[in-house]
Amino acid sequence: MRKANVVSKLRSWRWIHRFILIVGTLAILICIATLSKAYYLRFFLVTDTSSSCYSNSFTTHASTATEIKATIEIVVQKIQQEIDRMRDLPHESSSSESKHVSFLADILGLVESVKASLSRADGTAKQNGVVIHPLSGTNQETEEPAEYFLTEEIRKYVRIKPNRLKKQNFMGANGTFTSIGHACFSMKKQLEEYMEYDIGDICNDDWKLAQKLMVHGCDPLPRRRCFAKSPQYYTKPLPAIESMWKLPDDRNVRWSQYRCKNFTCLAKNTTQKGFFKCADCFNLDDHEWTRWIKPAYQDPNSNLTADFLIKEILDLKPSEIRIGLDFSVGTGTFAARMKEFNVTIVSAAINLGAPFNEFIALRGLIPLYLTINQRLPFFDNTLDLIHTTRFLDGWIDFVLLDFILYDWDRVLRPGGLLWIDSFFCLKEDLYDYLQIFKMLRYKKHKWIVVPKRDKSDDLEVFFSAVLEKPPRPFR
Repeated sequence: MRKANVVSKLRSWRWIHRFILIVGTLAILICIATLSKAYYLRFFLVTDTSSSCYSNSFTTHASTATEIKATIEIVVQKIQQEIDRMRDLPHESSSSESKHVSFLADILGLVESVKASLSRADGTAKQNGVVIHPLSGTNQETEEPAEYFLTEEIRKYVRIKPNRLKKQNFMGANGTFTSIGHACFSMKKQLEEYMEYDIGDICNDDWKLAQKLMVHGCDPLPRRRCFAKSPQYYTKPLPAIESMWKLPDDRNVRWSQYRCKNFTCLAKNTTQKGFFKCADCFNLDDHEWTRWIKPAYQDPNSNLTADFLIKEILDLKPSEIRIGLDFSVGTGTFAARMKEFNVTIVSAAINLGAPFNEFIALRGLIPLYLTINQRLPFFDNTLDLIHTTRFLDGWIDFVLLDFILYDWDRVLRPGGLLWIDSFFCLKEDLYDYLQIFKMLRYKKHKWIVVPKRDKSDDLEVFFSAVLEKPPRPFR
C-alpha cells in the first residue's frame, strides 16, 4: 500500500513536470513571437518613415514574418500533439523519459529556427541603421548614413525620400536618394558646422568652408535650406559685349574671404593676392588680351612655344566645334575668345584665393563650380572639345590622371578634340605622363614638348597636344 502511494506521487510529480515544461515552452514561444513582431514593426519606424512605402521592402519583410509565423504554428501543433499522446500513454510506460528528451530537443530545434529567422529580419531593423535598399530586390545590407551624424539637417537630407504616391515616379525610382561625398564621413565636424543654420534664414558666409569640404572629397555637398548670402550693394551687370573685356563692379562680389578686396587689386602685378596659379588672369588689358590669339614665346630669341592658337585648332575640324568644356585655372578668357568664333564653352573653376566663378559669370560666360574629385556632369559622347591648361600638371597622381582622362573620353563625342595646353612636369616624369596620354589611342593633330624656362634651373618641360577621339565602332 505504501509502495503504491509512492508510485502515485511519482506519477503526479511527473505530470507536474510535464505541465511545467509545456507551459515554459509556450512562454518562450510567446516571447519570441512578441519580439518578432516588435522587430518587424521597428523596420517601419527606424528611418522616419523613409522606407515604409517601398514595395520590395514590404515583400522581403512580409516573407520573413510569414516564415516566423509558420514555424511557431508548427511548434504549437507539436506541443498539442504531444499533450494528447501523453494522455493516452499508460502511466507505467518505461520509455517516457527518453521521449521527453526527444520532445525537448525537437522543441529547442524549432526555437533555434525561429531565432535564425529573427536574425534575418533584424538585419534591416536593428538600431545601428542597417536597411535593405528598396530597389535592390535582395537582402543586401547597407549602413544608414543618417545615423552617423548628429546634426538633424544632415540626417533629414541623407535619408531616403519615398514617393508620396507610394509607387515608382517617372524616373523609375520608388524614392529620391540624396547623396554626399564619401569623405564627408571623415570630415564630420566640419560638415556639421556647415549644416548648422536656421531653416529659412540667411546662410552663414561660409563658402570657404564649403569649398574646403569639396576639395577634400566631401563632394557633392548636401543641399541647405537657407538663403545664400548676397553682396550688400549688388548692381546690374554690364552689357554682354562690354562685360567681356572690362573689370566688373566690385560691389557684385562678397570679398570677406579674400586677401584682395577689389578687382583692381587682383589685376595688379603683385604676389600678395592670396593665390599664385593664374596670378595674371585678372589683367584683361595686357596678359589676357593676347592669349590664344598670339603665341607667347618664353625666350624672345627662340621660336619655341607650347601655345597653339584658337584659329588653327578650329581649322582642324571646320564648322564641327560648337560646344565644349574648359577645365583650367582661369577667368574665362578661353571661353571669351571661343565665343568670338561662335563656340560655347563652359568654364570649370573653383575659387582658389580669388572670386573666379563670380568673375567668369560677370563677364557674361558660364562658370561650372566643379572640383577635380567629381565626375563630369555631362552625358556620354556629347562635347566637341575639352581644353585644359594650368591645372593638370606634374603634381597630379598617375592613377587619378588615368581616371580623369577616361572620364573626359566618356563625354567627348567621336571626332571630338582634347586640347592639352601647356601641361608641365619634371623631365624625369615626362615619359610616364606621355604614356598615359598615349593610352587613349587618339589621333595626334599636334604634339610638342619644349623646355620650361621661367626658372633658373632646367628641370621642367611643357607638353602641349591636340588629340582627336576615334569613332570606336565596335560593340
